[in-house]
Amino acid sequence: MERRLTPGRRLGDLKLDAAYEKCTEIARRQAKNFYYAFLALPKHKRNAICAVYAFMRHADDISDDESRSREQRRADLAAWLGAWHNTAAGEDTDDPVFLALADTRLHFNIPLDLLDQLVRGTAMDLEPAIEPPAPPTAESNGAAQPRPQDAWDTYATFDELRQYCYYVASVVGLVCIRIFGYDDPRAEDLAEYTGVAFQLTNILRDVREDAERGRIYVPLEDLDRFSVRIEDLAALRDGARMTLNQRELLESLAKRAEDDYKSGFALLPLIDPDSRPALWVLVTIYHDLLRRIEARNYDVFTERVRVPLIARLAILFRGLMQVLRYRIAAPNDAND
Repeated sequence: MERRLTPGRRLGDLKLDAAYEKCTEIARRQAKNFYYAFLALPKHKRNAICAVYAFMRHADDISDDESRSREQRRADLAAWLGAWHNTAAGEDTDDPVFLALADTRLHFNIPLDLLDQLVRGTAMDLEPAIEPPAPPTAESNGAAQPRPQDAWDTYATFDELRQYCYYVASVVGLVCIRIFGYDDPRAEDLAEYTGVAFQLTNILRDVREDAERGRIYVPLEDLDRFSVRIEDLAALRDGARMTLNQRELLESLAKRAEDDYKSGFALLPLIDPDSRPALWVLVTIYHDLLRRIEARNYDVFTERVRVPLIARLAILFRGLMQVLRYRIAAPNDAND
């Protein structure tokens, strides 16, 4: 009888082993919060999650390469996605990420369309702004003029922002739960809302950095509701003092995220027991990040808000203790 190392991998299949190792290296180096959760998974699921992450990371890197124009990046992304489709259709490849992902997709029944949606999410940031920044004038001594409100990359309504969150984060959750394992269809809706919670947390944390790149993800309807101009919010990156309206604006986004985190905790009992500690670690780290933003009264401009390493390690330790309890309770089901 042929001995299997992990789903899709045969003893001695060194090329596939090396492909998964490459994906794990990428995740270890760049995944940060995500990688701590990956460590609480059985090895075959951890390999699969790392393959998905490496694929998503490469798509992000193409989209974020500001040395190339948006048009060039869209073309690069389309060519790269075409190469992935060739691999998914059975063509040989030397790309370790494609190789590992193709194996993962087959053995965890991940629809190709979901992976396409991951890439579509990264491409949404490449859609052109409504207007370019105003050019320098003689009166401005060569300095670029401030952007008018409609020249920023942003969204008009929260419904539009939620659709963006779906493609860049909820789809990730829908892929992950296929690796985690689930039977109850309610898991899919809960995974979608959990992804939105994560992305709203990222948006809050990164308001300053995004503004420096000409992006404000806080919807225009919310800005209007709290009487905050984009220019004033962007000025906070240069040391302007936060107003009560600005804090209440960011608080409104945090409250939406808090509501969606309830879905993350409700999702836990619906996925396979061997994956629950990993999801618990991930939700807990991200929720802790949101709580730290709230504790700073939404000042995400003075310095970048982070979950300290010692706190992440403490959360991971608690997650690994859950893994140990699971393996003691069900030793025949544990995979390593």
